[in-house]
Amino acid sequence: MKPIFFAISLSILVITFVSCTDKSPNRNAQGQDELESLEIEQPIVKSDIHYNNIIYVPIYSDIYFDDANQKNLLAATLSIRNTSYTDSLYVSKIDYFSTDGTLVKSYIDNPISLRPMASVNYVVATQDDTGGAGANFIVALSSKSTDLMPLVQAIMVGKNGNKGFAFSTDGYSIRQKQKKETP
Repeated sequence: MKPIFFAISLSILVITFVSCTDKSPNRNAQGQDELESLEIEQPIVKSDIHYNNIIYVPIYSDIYFDDANQKNLLAATLSIRNTSYTDSLYVSKIDYFSTDGTLVKSYIDNPISLRPMASVNYVVATQDDTGGAGANFIVALSSKSTDLMPLVQAIMVGKNGNKGFAFSTDGYSIRQKQKKETP
């Protein structure tokens, strides 16, 4: 009788633990926040940086779907991709702003590093409507190379009844600086 009681108790404990774990899409396999896990320990040497860019990325946390002005909430994924085969991409700012321009959240406190050809995604959950229909991200990027063309996009996903829909937006450079190479 005792082995059965132990097996049942262990099963209940495992089920309880599994159901209570954070299933956030913003956590890596080790349970860490995806962005925090990429933070770099050492400061970036500014004299080594030859590429700086600020990217504006439109996000829609909700849209109007029909003539009755019914709002549909959307999940939005911010995707930052390093397209270089050889150079790391540094991300020093990911700020989320609402429709009226109010800073909703700063997603990183310290710079993160994306290895060559790496990417990072961050999800704004469907229930998070703090941004509104005109929300946006500001992403600050830098690199030691001037030959960099990172890709920053947002993908929004939603549903209305039994129909699902998805669309994407591209990030736009609002300030790009490159240090001139000396021969």
